[in-house]
Amino acid sequence: MKQSPILSVQNLRVAFTSNTGLNEVLHGISYDLFANEILGIVGESGSGKSVASLAVMGLLPPKKSVVSAGEILFKNDDLLHYTQTQLEALRGQKIAMIFQEPMSALNPSMRCGTQVEEILLQHTTTTQKAAKAEVIRLFDAVKIPAPSETFEKYPHEISGGQQQRVMIAMAIACKPDILIADEPTTALDVTVQKDIIVLLKTLQEDSKMSVIFISHDLALVSEIADRILVMYKGNIIESGDTKSIFKTPKEDYTKALIGARPTLNSRLKQLPTVSDFLSNTISKSTISKSDRAEKHKEIYSQDPLLEVINLEKTYFSNASFFGTKTAFKAVDAVSFKVYVGETMGLVGESGCGKSTLGKAILQLDKATAGTLNYKGKDITNLSKKELRTLRKDIQIIFQDPYASLNPRITVGKAIMEPMKVHKLFSSDEERKAKTISILEKVGLEASHFDRYPHEFSGGQRQRIGIARTIAVEPKLIICDESVSALDISVQAQVLNLLNTLKEDYGFTYIFISHDLAVVKFMSDKLMVMNKGKIEELGEADAIYESPQKAYTKALIEAIPKGL
Repeated sequence: MKQSPILSVQNLRVAFTSNTGLNEVLHGISYDLFANEILGIVGESGSGKSVASLAVMGLLPPKKSVVSAGEILFKNDDLLHYTQTQLEALRGQKIAMIFQEPMSALNPSMRCGTQVEEILLQHTTTTQKAAKAEVIRLFDAVKIPAPSETFEKYPHEISGGQQQRVMIAMAIACKPDILIADEPTTALDVTVQKDIIVLLKTLQEDSKMSVIFISHDLALVSEIADRILVMYKGNIIESGDTKSIFKTPKEDYTKALIGARPTLNSRLKQLPTVSDFLSNTISKSTISKSDRAEKHKEIYSQDPLLEVINLEKTYFSNASFFGTKTAFKAVDAVSFKVYVGETMGLVGESGCGKSTLGKAILQLDKATAGTLNYKGKDITNLSKKELRTLRKDIQIIFQDPYASLNPRITVGKAIMEPMKVHKLFSSDEERKAKTISILEKVGLEASHFDRYPHEFSGGQRQRIGIARTIAVEPKLIICDESVSALDISVQAQVLNLLNTLKEDYGFTYIFISHDLAVVKFMSDKLMVMNKGKIEELGEADAIYESPQKAYTKALIEAIPKGL
């Protein structure tokens, strides 16, 4: 006898109101979730995957959204007919959700334990004492170190991975029938991501609950899901068991989600993008070992562009009651060289010191000790005027371009601004012409000059950030997690763009990321950081093929590789 689903979404249509009327974002999607099953939903930003899960939870914004058709049947009850009170009783107890960003979902003014305790007191008849004991047991179950101490801590006092575990403890507290995990590992390090995947799988096997796991990363989803739905522009375009979706995808878009991610076993000249798959124009051209060796011989025969010698950055905190300062070395005796035309990859987990090192090189956060030689000159103690000149040569591309762009000025003006500061070109007309040329170079249009940052997608904003960086024609660019927030296919486009610009302008990159597959694709040399120190440094392919340190091995083994 065929098993009946615990959740059945039928012909669901959802639209959002806008100035021009209704904009439909889900076009009649249907799927089933069965008991004791992990269902993966994969798609990029704007595909509708999160909207579908918010509809199930009854969390769509009431004044801005319209469910124009369909049913959401939970144990044969249509949730679309539930009152707000019924939905509030259901949430957390029968259907729970883990959100992408734990710091947005956790209350910063409440202790971690109290937040989970509140769920139990709201939905069960337990006493406060029993609830506290249960929270500590849950913290232990989700592998939070020192559960009793974490109970008393505030969210900002624990790491991102631990915050996500608190969210998971909160979600499973009332033993729900369904757990919806919406991009629960996107912002996490690769090793923490693997831990969370293993944890969710273990919890599901122990409790037999049904899980909907949502992500833009098909390789990641294939490591946890029994079945997969692929969403594209508000439609489910492909569905099936995990093995068949990953090994023999039927749709070009699904093939693109798999193929656009850098692989560890070959070095492509260019990553294929979604449009390449849809137009069937995929280049399979690779870089041979001999070509790479020849290029490296040329790069490393020069004098270094940047030499970092025994660099240290120490932070002090008034940790004790008596005001005694506690020292923390974020960067500890780091030494390396960067050469013209090279991409130096820099990887490590959150807190390893990689971004601090980047800021010290940029002189945004001055080093405590050590020497920075740029073009053979010590730049650690420059005057303000000298520092301004250096700023033209050494630039940064940030992780979040929206935060680094002024929302009140047009992107054209934002790109022209650094040209003015560094007195490039003799008039605004010349600067405007150069800006339009740069916009077109990074894959945008001349008409984008007069638009504001909020009018662009995440991928387009990252291109604007890159345009602003290259406008002053720097020599060295530090890319600090500059593709980590992007969808797989957009990430491929931006990585290809960075490589093209490097060839065209002769840029040198320090490429910082926690995504090892991306760093391998980009890098000539690879530097692995751990607790402020260099753990391993060498030719990127050689380190991936035979890592010497246990820490590096663990990072590589944690990369989602799919089936």
